[in-house]
Amino acid sequence: MGERSILIEFEPDIDKNLLEKLLNIKKLLEIKLFESKVEVINTYSSLLIIYMSNIENVYSAFSAVNEVLEDANVVKNHQPELFHIPVCYDPEFGLDLSEISLNKNLSFSRIINLHTAPVYTVYFLGFLPGFLYLGGLDKKLQISRKEQPRLEVPKGSVGIGEFQTGIYPKKSPGGWQIIGNSPVVLFDVNSDPPCEISAGDKVKFFPVSKKEFQEINDAVGTGKFQLKKEKYES
Repeated sequence: MGERSILIEFEPDIDKNLLEKLLNIKKLLEIKLFESKVEVINTYSSLLIIYMSNIENVYSAFSAVNEVLEDANVVKNHQPELFHIPVCYDPEFGLDLSEISLNKNLSFSRIINLHTAPVYTVYFLGFLPGFLYLGGLDKKLQISRKEQPRLEVPKGSVGIGEFQTGIYPKKSPGGWQIIGNSPVVLFDVNSDPPCEISAGDKVKFFPVSKKEFQEINDAVGTGKFQLKKEKYES
């Protein structure tokens, strides 16, 4: 993929076992290619290895990557964490709740229950820094993206797009169906790491009232809010 990157594609599935395999290989690549100063980015079914300088000997680079792929039959090394994220599903924030309710013949409360019930898997981060692509959405909530994307989606908006759900970490254009808003900060360039949540981790949403939303928002603003997390045991 150009002079500074190699793309590895796997079976085109959205699958937890495949994700585990990708994250394992990603970790091994970062260790094996440490001296080459690479960045490895995963999607649902691929890995992109980005080198800090041009690949001088492509055959040598391929050989090093193939060695990792051949040695990747090891026990998983990613211990996921479960993050509990508050969401206010008030119609003021749920810009598309009425449309989803009509389209799916579901009450607002049923939509909220269906959205907060699963433990979601973070498959990868992309589109925007800190934007989590979450798999595990209930089929009853799966709905197409908007035919006409919004030019401005508010920061913290929680949306649904096809079989995924996610949170907009900053204000931006977007075409996902918006059902609520979360006051938490998912990406902070001044933090280390900038995004506390990574691929392979788990997310559980829980509903909060508008009053609770404002209280959390105020706590976030003063640096007093702590995102609840725990080790995830499958």
